[in-house]
Amino acid sequence: MSSIASMPVRELRGVGPKLAARLAEYGVHQVEDLLFHLPLRYQDRTRVTPIAAAREGADVVIEGEVRAADIVFGKRRSLVARIQDGSGTLTLRFFHFSAAQKSGLASGTRLRCFGQVRRGSSGLEMFHPEYSAIREGDQLVEQCLTPIYPTTAGIGQSQWRNLCGQALARLRRLPPRDLLPAGHNPYDLARALQYLHAPPPDAPQQQLRDGQHPAQQRLALEELVAHNLSLQQLRQQQQAAGAPPLAADESVQARFLASLPFAPTGAQLRVLGEIAADLARPRPMLRLVQGDVGSGKTLVAAGAALQALACGFQVAIMAPTEILAEQHWRSFETWFEPLGIAMEWLSGRTKGRKREAALQRIATGEAGLVIGTHALFQQDVAFNRLGLVIVDEQHRFGVHQRLALTGKADPGQGRAHQLVMTATPIPRTLSMVAYADLDCSVIDELPPGRKPVTTVLIDSGRRQQVVERVAAACGEGRQAYWVCTLIEESDALQAQAAEATAAELQLALPQLGIGLIHGRMKPAEKDAAMAAFKAGDTALLVATTVIEVGVDVPNASLMIIENPERLGLAQLHQLRGRVGRGRDASHCVLLYQGPLSRNGQERLVALRDSNDGFYIAEKDLELRGPGEVLGTRQTGLMEFRIAELPAHNHLLDQVAAIAAEIHRHHPELAAPLIQRWTGSKQQFAEV
Repeated sequence: MSSIASMPVRELRGVGPKLAARLAEYGVHQVEDLLFHLPLRYQDRTRVTPIAAAREGADVVIEGEVRAADIVFGKRRSLVARIQDGSGTLTLRFFHFSAAQKSGLASGTRLRCFGQVRRGSSGLEMFHPEYSAIREGDQLVEQCLTPIYPTTAGIGQSQWRNLCGQALARLRRLPPRDLLPAGHNPYDLARALQYLHAPPPDAPQQQLRDGQHPAQQRLALEELVAHNLSLQQLRQQQQAAGAPPLAADESVQARFLASLPFAPTGAQLRVLGEIAADLARPRPMLRLVQGDVGSGKTLVAAGAALQALACGFQVAIMAPTEILAEQHWRSFETWFEPLGIAMEWLSGRTKGRKREAALQRIATGEAGLVIGTHALFQQDVAFNRLGLVIVDEQHRFGVHQRLALTGKADPGQGRAHQLVMTATPIPRTLSMVAYADLDCSVIDELPPGRKPVTTVLIDSGRRQQVVERVAAACGEGRQAYWVCTLIEESDALQAQAAEATAAELQLALPQLGIGLIHGRMKPAEKDAAMAAFKAGDTALLVATTVIEVGVDVPNASLMIIENPERLGLAQLHQLRGRVGRGRDASHCVLLYQGPLSRNGQERLVALRDSNDGFYIAEKDLELRGPGEVLGTRQTGLMEFRIAELPAHNHLLDQVAAIAAEIHRHHPELAAPLIQRWTGSKQQFAEV
């Protein structure tokens, strides 16, 4: 008898070539794939609600007799049927209908309807409900909760229910193999699958909504183990390729650190030591460096780069925006020019002969350090001896982009070492899942002299007072940012909002020099605006969120963020980090538009009450979920079928222990587990 894992979906009733192809595109090939295609939520169709007891907004089953059905002509033509059940009357309204449908709603027909109850002009209504005629002897109602499955174009809910129902019938004869080691199975796998596809009427629905039912936790545990194993497998594949050992003379770095006008923090020295040990090994370093805003990650990157350069290898530093890449260029130029290190710049706007010359210097190895944006991993960029890749603000890049850059090392020497950095602290729980293949270093100490920023919440009705506060601060010789936010993603609309705000503030504050920066400006215009602000020629800089990272103006001590309720906590924390870099006490004003939603209020209060990036990251995860916290380019990584963060955070230590046990004692379980849960989506995990 074949196993359910190897039984193709084509063996199920109703699955022809066309449906099989659609299912395959969606990642469903075997019957077992259907068992692990789990519902998103449930509808309760197990009880009939009297019309008089139906509440507006509720999804309910109603039974009644059709009293009349007519086509009504108004703004839109509609078919309207009125049904009664002895307790009240309900209107069914259809905007899309056929003559056959109208004739099927003849007076006296008994119907069972399911839909959302709304309040209409004629009382309670349902728009386009699911319904069927009922006869004597028909089954009363559904015997279990009705699953709502994740789907794709061309496959309806009724098809999913039919297919998963057939898979459950096979499950009873051929239960799937339990792939967790003995002692880690508190809930039987087959029973968990049966329960989640067809929960009984008395199932604890709140517990199911929260992902806390034992059946859900059993499957979430297995899915997280599979995810962890797939990342570990990727790590092994990367490290199997080997890398050039870069064990530089320690005196090189010691002389560099001694030349700095400040002393590195203990945390910076500790992380530099961890990186130095990694680089000295003959396998590629895969290290994530996390540090709060202003903790000094750039200096750590410089120390790592210096070690690779001292061994005769090239270093590539990639940043997601030109502003951030330019900030790195200025820092590295200050540090490395006295050491005689040749640097090269490459971005999307490096064109013509200038680009050809840059490519030549990179390809020959004349340029030891190459700094740039996405342009670095383009096909025509060839390195001479690429030994180390440093990726800043890693969550802004797609996975394939990072791999494309590390793959530019000479195949004969293995892969380039990889250092990824983020100023958006990642909660421990999330890094255990998203970055299980990376070693993690945390710079948990701010340089001396960094002052915490005082944050206040002010309603936009008091905008004039905020404008006066800006005038007072700038009148005393300090500088300020005014950040405009829009819900729309459109660069053009954001640019218009920033331009309008700048014009309005210039009228209100004619005595101040006001600069403007937004994403639609030409690079030269952005450079000029930033340079003028940095030099103190403009006192107030009106900007969109393009200044989120990479802007360092110590004299700026006031940050105004308009409509902060539209941004995530991590982004707000990044923006606030643009001030507090000098000697003066710094302030951040969150100029919100009331009334705030409960979620919006929680976000802003968390930011007001804390300057701790790691606390803010945990709060952000709790309020927004992992996909948004990691960044949109990496959401594929977190598209779990059943596991949810932070709901299943408490499982993560157990997940790490089980994955380690499988790796050491049951390696044969890894491949089938990964296949079961990630299948064709495994490429998303390549981080």
